Amino acid sequence: MTARPARPPLRERVIVALDLPSAPAALALADRLGPACSFVKVGLELYTAAGPAVVAALHDRGLRVFLDLKLHDIPNTVARAVARAGDLGVRFLTLHAAGGPAMLAAAAHAAPPSLSLLGVTVLTSLAPAALGEVFGRAVEDVGAEAERFAGQVGGAGLAGVICAATEAERMRRRLGPEALVVTPGIRSAADAHHDQRRVRTAAEAFLAGASHIVVGRPVTGAPDPRGALERIVAEAEAAVAGPAG
Repeated sequence: MTARPARPPLRERVIVALDLPSAPAALALADRLGPACSFVKVGLELYTAAGPAVVAALHDRGLRVFLDLKLHDIPNTVARAVARAGDLGVRFLTLHAAGGPAMLAAAAHAAPPSLSLLGVTVLTSLAPAALGEVFGRAVEDVGAEAERFAGQVGGAGLAGVICAATEAERMRRRLGPEALVVTPGIRSAADAHHDQRRVRTAAEAFLAGASHIVVGRPVTGAPDPRGALERIVAEAEAAVAGPAG
């Protein structure tokens, strides 16, 4: 039996969200984080402001890049966008699972082997009442809706999902041990939740089955971003390793 490849060390699976308005601000933060950070997320605001050039500048610093564009369009348009993202050399790219099976399959077909596609299930800002307004029906269990989308993602051959940490355990059971389960909305117990609703600590997310976590404001808004990131990593590593002896 072929052994399953080992996952990278936990600290390499903590992704810092560079949700900043300009390339200079994002690159300055990346420089402040230094060797504490190896993986960053470029989202809609930064990519709209700076485009592919900021991705190249981050690569020049030796960083892996998660491009969080949440693509949602007709299958051909999404497939072409996925191919261009592959040309940029990014590692992860998001698209909305709500785009449907044909869109997801077209994206999977267009992705090069170096690019892992993640289906967005239910945004972490949505509580049951708000999701019910989107769907036009009552929603009692957001996790069940996320799991339904995850089934479409897995069926289309995507690498995994991006979901709330509160749903990580369900996603892991649904998609199996090989899938990527990437969870944003990570907070420490003392952090404000801001506009996130379904949040967990880094340790809770990894213990629930997350393969990667995304940390934004607890690091980027901290007076000492590198120190904040190192504390989050250390707390998660200690929890996942368990008691010594």
